Amino acid sequence: MQRAGVDALLVSVGSDLPYLTGYEAMPLERLTMLVVPRDGDATLVIPRLEAPRVAEHPDVFTLRAWGELEDPVAIVAQLVGRPRVAAVGDTMWARFLVELLGHWPTDGTTYVRSTTVMNDLRMCKDAAEIAALQAAGAAADRVAAQLHAGDIPLLGRTEAAVSADISARLIAEGHDVVNFAIVAAGENAASPHHHPGERVIREGDIVLCDFGGTKDGYCSDITRCVALGEPAAEIAEAYAVLHEAQAAGVAAGVVGAACQDVDRASRRVIAAAGYGDHFIHRTGHGIGMEAHEDPYMVEGNALPIAPGHAFSVEPGIYLPGRWGMRLEDIVVATEQGPLSMNFADHALVTLG
Repeated sequence: MQRAGVDALLVSVGSDLPYLTGYEAMPLERLTMLVVPRDGDATLVIPRLEAPRVAEHPDVFTLRAWGELEDPVAIVAQLVGRPRVAAVGDTMWARFLVELLGHWPTDGTTYVRSTTVMNDLRMCKDAAEIAALQAAGAAADRVAAQLHAGDIPLLGRTEAAVSADISARLIAEGHDVVNFAIVAAGENAASPHHHPGERVIREGDIVLCDFGGTKDGYCSDITRCVALGEPAAEIAEAYAVLHEAQAAGVAAGVVGAACQDVDRASRRVIAAAGYGDHFIHRTGHGIGMEAHEDPYMVEGNALPIAPGHAFSVEPGIYLPGRWGMRLEDIVVATEQGPLSMNFADHALVTLG
């Protein structure tokens, strides 16, 4: 906060709060907010009925429970005084920010995003966080291995049914929450964030499965494709390009390189094979307590990769109305080189 010139950090619902306090707030109309003055002690302002859920850490923050007849925004304002610069959480409800503006108008207070303070802390994972990502990745790998082994039936089932099956297996393998389980067959795989529906999976389909969840506070995210029956030559050749592109992106994720270098490395391979116009998203996103967080592996992001940066490498090729494919691992940058969190087979496994 001192380096960034921030006088007050205000964190409400979202992952910054459990990162700093160990407490995850319910997204309620009642305000929960961690108030951190630059030159004072931290206070967790919380509805009285929610206070019993907090594991107190008096050496980290003071608990200020507020009653139903109190104004929690006024309590926050009183705790800080009048800051020149206030950093507010990205996921704070707008209603609370609007009410806060009544106490601290913009003619005296400048508002910035909490990322001004939090990004440097959260982007670089420590050893315990990397271990948590490894455990989450290993659990997702076990589900991917079941997919590749044919233990998750595909033929004749709907995308939605397979998605539910994968979700249940993520929980069985140790995840606390399933964040997503994309299952996209054939032409539907050309939509990167396809919502699994009633499309029945058929012989000859390429099926894209992108899934992940949260385990002990940290996220997994993996994408693998399988072919039902021997894939057409076009698909097999495109997948070989994708495989090479993903490996190139991983190899580029070294300490000191720019984040955009990861995107460039994967995109260069795909463009050289003539599929450049069909790679329609960034190559990766950061991951940690959130499935998507900084740093982002995208053109224009010149941020140097630092030890502990955790991110996905997930190039894709999408031909509208025909087929799509993506290959994704989570990687952590280390001084010894990129460390993968995923080891499930990268091949286009053929089933049936």
